[in-house]
Amino acid sequence: MNAIVSNAIIPMADTAKYARAIAASKAVRWDIDNDVIRGRRFDVAKKYLPDGLSLVQEMALSEAEMRFASQIQGRTYANVFGLVERFITAKLIDVSREHTLGDQNALEALVRFSDEEIKHQILFRRIEAMMAETMPAGYRFDVDSDAVARAVLAKSTWSVLVLTLHIELFVQLHYRQSIEPDNGLSELFKDVFLFHWKDEAQHSVLDELELKRHDATLSREERERAVGEFIDLVVAVDAILQVQAKADAAYFGANCGRKLQPAEAEQVGRHFLKAYRWQYIFSGAGHPRFQGIVKGLIGADQMVRIEAALGTLV
Repeated sequence: MNAIVSNAIIPMADTAKYARAIAASKAVRWDIDNDVIRGRRFDVAKKYLPDGLSLVQEMALSEAEMRFASQIQGRTYANVFGLVERFITAKLIDVSREHTLGDQNALEALVRFSDEEIKHQILFRRIEAMMAETMPAGYRFDVDSDAVARAVLAKSTWSVLVLTLHIELFVQLHYRQSIEPDNGLSELFKDVFLFHWKDEAQHSVLDELELKRHDATLSREERERAVGEFIDLVVAVDAILQVQAKADAAYFGANCGRKLQPAEAEQVGRHFLKAYRWQYIFSGAGHPRFQGIVKGLIGADQMVRIEAALGTLV
């Protein structure tokens, strides 16, 4: 049996996956104040972002300087998620409309997804304000979330869904491999991304379902264009990272407690960009599940195009 929606047929096996996502959403439902923040403040005596993401151990810095660099990167990490979840929410609201008169499990799962993404945006705005209270003045994240969202949403649905899947898979990778096992992190920072991870673990399931459903409607020519648009989006993400790495390196230099020599300041900037590219591009692009899903949808020549584009980001 199949459940028919406006432009696709959903196998019952997939309907069951939507239903399981609903059950998981209900089971992990959490509150920003009661479950995450719990009246706490950020402890500047602790790292925020773990070494496996910040890569600070690769830098010739003192322990205090590495801790400060991890806090800067952790602040940007939260702000980047607040940024990308603006367009993720909008896109999921958009694709959920295709289920309004069809599979109600799919509709409810995507509505819950959108609601959770809105909650994440609220959480990350709170976290930015709380970090601003404990860190030196002068930090900047001058990215217009709405402008970025409009630019992203102007691209094809396929390219946006692939980018979304990429993001939500690396969220899980980062938490399980780097954030969770690091006992030297701020407890509040760890909890922020624990609860974020609880939602994203289900969101990536929905991303895959919606991507495959949408992909089945495309012609070869449409998919070819969509691959190009995905590459365009990755390049645009990298442009944002280049600007933010420069701003964060300047903030580090102004507040690390000593005057950096020009060559050292330049090295800090290069390192921040390397770390950001690892965090937001390469760790997701190399994720086995991402590789498997995308390779199952596109041809070998199209995968070569994606890999070649990633190879230029060095």
